[in-house]
Amino acid sequence: MPKRRVLFLVLILFSASLEAQAPVLGSRAAALIDVTTGTLLYSKNGDEEIPPASLTKLMTMHLVLEDAASGKVALDSIISLPPESWARNQPPRSSLMFLDQGQRVSLREILLGLAVPSGNDAAVAAALCLEPTVEAFVGRMNREARALGMIKTTFVEPAGISEYNRTTALEFARFCCFYLTRHPEAPGAYHSVKAFAYPQASNVGEAQKARPGTIVQPNRNELLGLFPGVDGLKTGYIDEAGYNIALSAEQEGTRFAAVLLGAPPTGQGERIRTSDSLALLEWAFNSFKTLRPEIPESAPVAVWKARGKTAVVIPGSRPERTVPRDRGKNIRFETFINEPVTAPLPAGSAIGELILFDDDGELYRIPLLLKNKLEQGNWFKRLWDSIRLFFMGLGK
Repeated sequence: MPKRRVLFLVLILFSASLEAQAPVLGSRAAALIDVTTGTLLYSKNGDEEIPPASLTKLMTMHLVLEDAASGKVALDSIISLPPESWARNQPPRSSLMFLDQGQRVSLREILLGLAVPSGNDAAVAAALCLEPTVEAFVGRMNREARALGMIKTTFVEPAGISEYNRTTALEFARFCCFYLTRHPEAPGAYHSVKAFAYPQASNVGEAQKARPGTIVQPNRNELLGLFPGVDGLKTGYIDEAGYNIALSAEQEGTRFAAVLLGAPPTGQGERIRTSDSLALLEWAFNSFKTLRPEIPESAPVAVWKARGKTAVVIPGSRPERTVPRDRGKNIRFETFINEPVTAPLPAGSAIGELILFDDDGELYRIPLLLKNKLEQGNWFKRLWDSIRLFFMGLGK
């Protein structure tokens, strides 16, 4: 199979017409996932290793938000700004928050400086706020990536300027799903903020308060306001990678995360990244949705050779699924039990299925599990039930 061929990895059944409408992208690699269900809906070269560029800053933000949630740092606390974090000390062509000596800045402002203008200086400041050295912070980034199952993703610095940072569209899309689930406040608080003004009078010394030199920078995510429901997450560019973007968008209870890597590093690259993003999101929302059925409580099931006569069953998985856009109308349920249910059985044993149907037929099945351990009854109960089961078998 050619390396650049688009692959469609769909965990449910789709019609051929939907597959035919999937877009052909100019970006080197892409992946799109339903955040709620984890269903991978689109993958092009999803395992190809490409530098993430400033998408790296999402991992930096994740670790800051983790430490804030655990109480290790406070987002409104004023942090120190070592010389390594000053804008003047960043590499040439850096995107900047414009941190400088003597400024007073909160960790919350640093997060905005990461999310909106994509400040490389903000990434260094965040790293040195959480760890004693940038190298120690990078070690933590890589440990977190491994803990999240990101095998091919590697970081060498926290801003994304190095070509030796590596990831794949598929791994980073799954990380974006985790990030959105772990930090649901982040899109509204940081990633969808349209512009960021810094430094302000509160950030500078007394002598500069009258003229703090405020610079207003727009959010670098051009999809904000261009496609309904987009509220993040991050853009990136370096020559070695081209134009990258991590997207989050929600419409009518369906949220997709998409990562596109490697739009050409040419004058048309940014336009290709935008058109690819629009095409992929439009296809996804026109083709799929997250179904969130209200599962009825299952009636107790009859059990044999047990201490009691019935047992409680529970769903073995969450009910949400990704389905074609035109499915899921007039849902009905049928319960199937693998009878006879006979003791002993451990808690969590699969004993049946809850089957969901709509107007077009079966949608999917949810396993039914024993809620509690099914213990054997006394010898008389076991004998009596054995006799009953024998004659029931003869009758069938």
